[in-house]
Amino acid sequence: MTAKKTRQDETFEEALHRLEEIVQRLEQGDVPLEQAMQLYEEGVALSRTCAEKLKSAELTLQKLSKDAAGTFTLTDEDA
Repeated sequence: MTAKKTRQDETFEEALHRLEEIVQRLEQGDVPLEQAMQLYEEGVALSRTCAEKLKSAELTLQKLSKDAAGTFTLTDEDA
């Protein structure tokens, strides 16, 4: 038995792919209102997930610093 992935367990690429599927489906215009509302809500959640993952990646990159030899090292912002 496999546990269902939560939004936070999804990779950025998985979340973005699903979001693109939802956008295509809604753009077709043939989705009943109830289903369209559910898809919209799912899309908003996916959008937030993607934004959070991008922000996390950005913060990690900001912590990288280059030393005199040109080597990148991860720095501790608290130090």
